Amino acid sequence: MLDPTKLQAFLFAAQSLSFSEAARHLNLSQPTISHHIKGLEQDLGVELFHRSGSKLKLTEAGHLLLPWARRIMHESVEVQQMLGSLHERIAGHIRIACSTTTGKYILPQFAGRFRAQHPNVQISILACTQVNVIPRLLREEADLGVVSYDACGGEFECQDFFADHIILIAAREHPWASRDCIDLSELLDVPFIVREETAGTRRVMLAELGKHDITLDDMNIFLEVGNAEAIVKMVELNFGVSFVSRSAASWAINNGTVVEVPVHGVDLRYQIYMIRPEMYSANRAVEAFWASVHDPVNIDLLRLSER
Repeated sequence: MLDPTKLQAFLFAAQSLSFSEAARHLNLSQPTISHHIKGLEQDLGVELFHRSGSKLKLTEAGHLLLPWARRIMHESVEVQQMLGSLHERIAGHIRIACSTTTGKYILPQFAGRFRAQHPNVQISILACTQVNVIPRLLREEADLGVVSYDACGGEFECQDFFADHIILIAAREHPWASRDCIDLSELLDVPFIVREETAGTRRVMLAELGKHDITLDDMNIFLEVGNAEAIVKMVELNFGVSFVSRSAASWAINNGTVVEVPVHGVDLRYQIYMIRPEMYSANRAVEAFWASVHDPVNIDLLRLSER
C-alpha cells in the first residue's frame, strides 16, 4: 500500500526537482524528504529520480507515477472532505475552469453568494481558453467547467447556465452613436476589432453574419485582440467598432464612453453551459454548487447578462 506521506514528498520533489524545496514547502528537513523518497522507491522497486549532485531529474518511472500520485492525493483529500462534511456543514474545494468572458463576470458573483452560505467551502475560478476546459476536467485539475458550446453527452453532463448577449459597440464620438439602428451592409465600411479565433463571441458573430453572406474577408479588420476588456478600451478610444459581450462593455456603457448600436435584423445571443465529467468523484460541495445554479434565489444573477 502506498504511503500518502511518501507520495506527498515525491509530488513536491517532482514539481520543484529539488529535495530542499520540497522540504521547505512541507516544513520538513531535507534528510526526511530523502528518506521518504528512498522508502517510496523501495516500496515500488524502481528509481524515481536521476541524482547528479544537487540536480534531480525524473526517471521514466517517475514520469509515469506523477499523474497517478496527483490523483491519489487529490482523491484522498476529497474523501476526507466528503466524510468530514457528513457531520458538519458542507465543506470542500470547488475548482471551476471558466473560458467565457461573461462567465468571468457572473461566475464570481455565484461563487461569492455560495460561499457566504457555505463558509467552509473554498472556491477557485480558473481562467483558461475554450480548448483547455475539457482537458483540465479530464486531468481532474477542475471539478466544473463553464463553456460557450454544447458539451453534453459522452463523457460529460451539462446544464444551461445563462444566455449571453453580444452587442455591437462604438465610441460616443462615432457617427453611429446617434443612430437608432444601422444596416448590416454598413458593417463593411468601418474598422472592426475582433476576438481571437477560439473565442465564443467571434464564433457566434461569424455564424450570424454568415447567414447574411458576410465573412471576415468582407470586413475591414483593424485588429484582433484576445481580451474583451482590451477591445472595449480600443473601441472607447475610437479605433474601431466591435461585437462584445454586453457584460464586458457594461462599465463603458454606464460611463457613457461607448454606446450600444442596434443592427437591423441581428440578435446575437448564445447559451453558456456548466459542465462536469459524467464519472466524477463524490464531493458534496461540488454537488451543492451544481444544484444551486438554478435555485430561484439566484435568478437575478442569471439575468445579469441581459442588462
